[in-house]
Amino acid sequence: MREILASPGATRYILEKYGIKARKKYGQNFLIDAGVIRNIIDAAEINKDDCVLEIGPGIGSMTQLLSEAAGQVICVEIDEGLRPVLAETLEDCGNVKILWQDILKTDLRAVCEESNGGRPLKVVANLPYYVTTPILMQLLEQEKVFSSITVMVQKEVADRIRSGPGHKEYGALSLAVQYYAQPEAVMTVPPHCFIPRPGVDSSVLCLKAYAEPPVECREKVMFALIRAAFNQRRKTLANAVSHGYCLEGRKISREEVTGALEKMGLPAAIRGEALSLEQFAQLSLLIDL
Repeated sequence: MREILASPGATRYILEKYGIKARKKYGQNFLIDAGVIRNIIDAAEINKDDCVLEIGPGIGSMTQLLSEAAGQVICVEIDEGLRPVLAETLEDCGNVKILWQDILKTDLRAVCEESNGGRPLKVVANLPYYVTTPILMQLLEQEKVFSSITVMVQKEVADRIRSGPGHKEYGALSLAVQYYAQPEAVMTVPPHCFIPRPGVDSSVLCLKAYAEPPVECREKVMFALIRAAFNQRRKTLANAVSHGYCLEGRKISREEVTGALEKMGLPAAIRGEALSLEQFAQLSLLIDL
C-alpha cells in the first residue's frame, strides 16, 4: 500500500476496513498529519545510516515515512489485533521489522545488538500518555543503546521534563531526564492532528543522550535524595529527606542534611524544588557517607 496513511481520509478508511476502534488501555491516538511526522523525522535527523526503534506503530502512519528515511526500522507493538493492518499498510516497506511485545518487557540492548551491531539506535515514538514516564525512563537508563529519543508526549509532561528549579512543573521527572539527556522542544501538536482527538495538546521532544553524565555524583544516592525531596515537596529538603530517604535500609537525619546544605552555602530551610541537578549531585557527594 503506497498511499500515505497520515491523512484523515486514509486513516478512517483503514480503521473502518478493519473495524478498529482506538483502545484506551493502549492509549491509542492515530496521527493524521504527514507534516507533523516529517517534522519529527527531521528533528530526529534520520538518514539511511540509521536503525530506528519505533514504539507503538499503530496502523503504520509514521512507520511508512520512517521506512523511506531510515536504513532499518524496528517496531515494537503490543496490540496483536493490528497484525493484519500492518501486513497491508507496510507491505512495501521491506526494511521494517515488527516485534509483537510490550516495550516495557523488551530487552532493548539485545535489539540494539541484533539489529544494529551494537551501534546506538534512534528512537521515534508517539507515546501513550498513560505510560510515558515508565517508557522514557526505561529508554534513558539503557547506557549507550540510544543516541537520541524523539517522542510525542502530552504537553504537560514535556513542560515538566524541560522545567528548571523554582518552576511549579519542576520535579523528579525533570531531573531524571536531564541527567541522561538534553531535552529540546520541537513543536506543539494540537488535538485535531489525531483520530480520536485527545483532550489536550501534545508536544514533540528530542532527547539527545549524553555520552557521559553532565554532573559528578553518586547516582543511587542522588536519585534517592530526589525521590525523597519531591515525594514531600511542601516540606523543607531537610525534613523531606529525613522522613523519606531510604537507600538499602539507610536513613539520614535532619542534622546530616542541614550540615551538608551549610557546606554548600544553602539555607537549612530550602526546599528540594529550589535545587538544580548540579546541587543535588553535590549533595549526593556530601551525604550518606
